[in-house]
Amino acid sequence: MSRGISLRADRAGLGKVGAVTEHDHYFTAHPASAEERRVLRVHLAGRELEVETARGIFSPDHVDLGTRVLLDHAPDAPATGQLLDLGCGWGPIALALALESPAAHVWAVDVNERALDLVRRNASRVGVTNLTAARPDEVPDDVRFAAIWSNPPIRVGKDALHELLLRWLPRLTDGGSAQLVVGKNLGADSLQRWIADQLPVTVERTASAKGFRVLTVT
Repeated sequence: MSRGISLRADRAGLGKVGAVTEHDHYFTAHPASAEERRVLRVHLAGRELEVETARGIFSPDHVDLGTRVLLDHAPDAPATGQLLDLGCGWGPIALALALESPAAHVWAVDVNERALDLVRRNASRVGVTNLTAARPDEVPDDVRFAAIWSNPPIRVGKDALHELLLRWLPRLTDGGSAQLVVGKNLGADSLQRWIADQLPVTVERTASAKGFRVLTVT
């Protein structure tokens, strides 16, 4: 992976690993690979849905295992307020949040323009109207989040990942919480300690399944 690419992605707000070609990563703003769009049937928010995906984004063929662990084990999202899916890809977390909390407003944030277009299309497909897909810098600075849910980009490297978390976690409201899913073998326990050392928060491991930890930040 290009360290320069990963740092630029995270300075914009996020970035994940998932090389499509040597020079075309899914955290690239404008993937060069052919889209090859396709329709998937997925289970989200207790219902079967058809969604659109494409090459050049994170996990285009299925709901990623870490994401599934997060959706299955995180507590219910707040019913109201501003909710954030950080690193949304084609939108499984954002769509689930929007469907389960129709009175809340969900921000689906990514640097990948193809992913953001897919989230908008998928929101329309499933009838979601309480969702905004946006690049990191398009989220107004005064927006604070009652919940942040994320399958964060562990593989971009510690410096870039830490920069990402230090940008977004302080934007939780008083009483808000973040739900992060991290692979046990990708440093979940060390990340838990680092967050607790760097920010005035409590970090707890609230679930563990299929090689992943769910960390709750309050």
